[in-house]
Amino acid sequence: MGSQSIAVRKLTPSIGAEILGADLSRPLDQDQFRTVHDALMDHLVIFFRNQTLSVEQHKAFGRRFGKLHVHPAAPRELPEHPEIFVVRADDASEHVAGEDWHSDVSCDAEPPMGSILYLTEIPPDGGGDTLFANMYLAYETLSEPVRKLIDGLKAVHSGEQYYRGRYGIDDSGKVFPRSEHPVVRTHPVTRRKALFVNRMFTAHIVGLRKNESDAILEMLYRHIETPELAVRFKWRPNSVAFWDNRCAQHHAVWDYYPAKRYGHRVTICGDRPY
Repeated sequence: MGSQSIAVRKLTPSIGAEILGADLSRPLDQDQFRTVHDALMDHLVIFFRNQTLSVEQHKAFGRRFGKLHVHPAAPRELPEHPEIFVVRADDASEHVAGEDWHSDVSCDAEPPMGSILYLTEIPPDGGGDTLFANMYLAYETLSEPVRKLIDGLKAVHSGEQYYRGRYGIDDSGKVFPRSEHPVVRTHPVTRRKALFVNRMFTAHIVGLRKNESDAILEMLYRHIETPELAVRFKWRPNSVAFWDNRCAQHHAVWDYYPAKRYGHRVTICGDRPY
């Protein structure tokens, strides 16, 4: 497969593109890798259809972009593959992965660069879409006084508030990641500013009273949920979504209970936000 066979089709004006002609089960050559990497930088989340990936092929694709991350809280459902996060939902589920807007594991000191989700089973009657929102645009569409207010602030991101008791295992005594990050971070590749707070992990803004922090964060969360910032991806079996956690948030819609949904995710290590 020559690199010229890969095409990029934009899905919305602000975020999302579908990659056509790529077979992720085969190693990408340098031109193909550059096309995929540049599409991710330009569109924040990219999608691939009709893929057939083994666990090793999935991990190999992720490793082209960096070292693979191991989740700090989820049980190891595939012990021989600690880098694989199993995404499943069925009639016994009390929660599903990503039920609210978030950036993956933002509580880590060095939050992930990106995540690659491969779904093989989806609800038979539809549902289970994932929404992705552009955090560059979320920052840029704030009024200038609000941008001045939040530039330079830091917020605490805590795994405790989300992970404790979530996975049905004994996590007594476990210490979950907790870190301070800029409310507005600079992307290390594009150098653009992006909003970097989320409902799932952000606990409070450093140096503010609780009522002040809560009010500012709620205003930012509601802004993040603006429909014009987002693309909605409708899954089909054997589809792949690859998103940049540094500048995009996502929300998995759980509207298909008690139907089943199953897949694997690999996550790529990132660096400390600044």
